[in-house]
Amino acid sequence: MILYPNAKINIGLNITSRRSDGYHNISSVFFPISDCFDILEIVQSESFRFTSSGIHISDDINICEKAYILMKKKYQIPAVHIHLHKQIPIGSGLGGGSADAAFLLKGLNILFNLNIHVELLEELALGLGADCPFFIQNQPKYVSGIGDVMQNISLELSNYNIKLINSNIHISTIDAYSSIQPNHQSLSLQQLIEKPICKWKNFIKNDFEKNMFTKYPVLKEAKEELYAKGAVYSSMTGTGSVIYGIFHKE
Repeated sequence: MILYPNAKINIGLNITSRRSDGYHNISSVFFPISDCFDILEIVQSESFRFTSSGIHISDDINICEKAYILMKKKYQIPAVHIHLHKQIPIGSGLGGGSADAAFLLKGLNILFNLNIHVELLEELALGLGADCPFFIQNQPKYVSGIGDVMQNISLELSNYNIKLINSNIHISTIDAYSSIQPNHQSLSLQQLIEKPICKWKNFIKNDFEKNMFTKYPVLKEAKEELYAKGAVYSSMTGTGSVIYGIFHKE
């Protein structure tokens, strides 16, 4: 079985409060993008193996391995050989690792006819990471809580192209959150996302840009470059470091 875990972008990312457990509540729109993806192969095997190619993965235990261990413990599935060809930049805010884990859960569900319903797959995915449940349905969502509360939204961008600029800067999520302060918005992102895309520039913000643009000026330059080339909206995705621009197709 070969799967293609895709990336996502954040349209708006606001920190609404700091929780008593040390995590932060967020408000964001997650939007899947199909032309930036990893390649994940799952084959039944005599013993478990995980291999990878493409972008180097430095984790001792990859999130795909954690996902398999979770499913093995719960459903006693056979051993598999997982090969991940990594193409989505790591530490970029594109959610590549979360996508890999979610797609592996979905793939194992199909491969071994487990018939796990979507809600339970999302629950299992949450145990692997806050962004993982999004990739189970892999549709535009308004996201709140720590990223675990999702609501369907109608967001159509088929008349636009989304371009990415990767500055090859790895930004640790932990480091990004350590210096962030909650920011109250007078209008909710749910209201703002309903505005025409040409108006997003003035209203929809990523709260992490201020600190990250100061620390890495090249990111600010990338955003300015996309606007100079005609983007109707541009932003950093997630905690960084990829900058995306939304362009009219013509």
